[in-house]
Amino acid sequence: MDRIELFLEYLTFEKRFSIHTIEAYKLDLSQFQIFIHDNFEMELNEVTHHQVRSWVVFLKEKKMSHKTIHRKISSVKSFYKQERRLGVVKVNPTTVVKLPKLEKRIPQFVKHSELSTIKESLSEEKNSFELVRDDMIILLLLSTGMRRSELIGLKEADYANGVIKVFGKRNKERLIPLPSSICESLDNYLKLKAQEFETDKGSLLVTNRGEKLYEKFVYRVVNKYLASVTTSKKKSPHILRHSYATELLNNGADLSAIKDLLGHSSLAATQVYTHSSMEKIKEIYKSAHPRSIKN
Repeated sequence: MDRIELFLEYLTFEKRFSIHTIEAYKLDLSQFQIFIHDNFEMELNEVTHHQVRSWVVFLKEKKMSHKTIHRKISSVKSFYKQERRLGVVKVNPTTVVKLPKLEKRIPQFVKHSELSTIKESLSEEKNSFELVRDDMIILLLLSTGMRRSELIGLKEADYANGVIKVFGKRNKERLIPLPSSICESLDNYLKLKAQEFETDKGSLLVTNRGEKLYEKFVYRVVNKYLASVTTSKKKSPHILRHSYATELLNNGADLSAIKDLLGHSSLAATQVYTHSSMEKIKEIYKSAHPRSIKN
């Protein structure tokens, strides 16, 4: 078994990374290994920062985005960090390599007025399991800010006493309190689900056949809802996560509390939402301050 395979096993069984994350690491490291073999005829344990820098130049010449380059070097950096810990290499060759600057991207979110339209639509009575289930998908994403993968992984046992238990990245657990209105909708959904399917497979949200949801299914439901209320180009489940965080921040929620609710590992990841909030502050200033410059 080669060093990359051993590293992937470490990520799988010790770090408990998701399948998608493991596949991304595998792709990045395989591409790096091929580049090193083809251009320098070296083994991975012989690599220095010169070869890593050459790979960065190669990726830039391939017109890869700066974000993609950062991700690929991050994969290589993690690999060598583990190799150094095991004593296979003495130095991590990625530590002195400069990467292209990343553009600061402000998260897209659904406007407050558009969110109100969604909520009005969700409050209407539905007469089928499919419609009630689709509403529940939107409601949970909108009222918890959870990731699509976290929503799919929910079990009925994860919901109790007005609180939902979410398992995030690296299987990290967090508890999110639900508003009473959401609890009422969720209780009604569970009653309808029990009537619809005699065999309970454990998943909280299921398809029309009673099976566990999958990523494309959730995307289609969210895209359908958002297409009718927002002009935003992006209409993915992650937009609702951004909208949740932005609404909390605009209503005075503490940044560290938002971090915990979103399941971020560091505050730096949450601070990106302050850019969105700043636009709201500018609007308030322009409309309320007597000396503000109105465009």
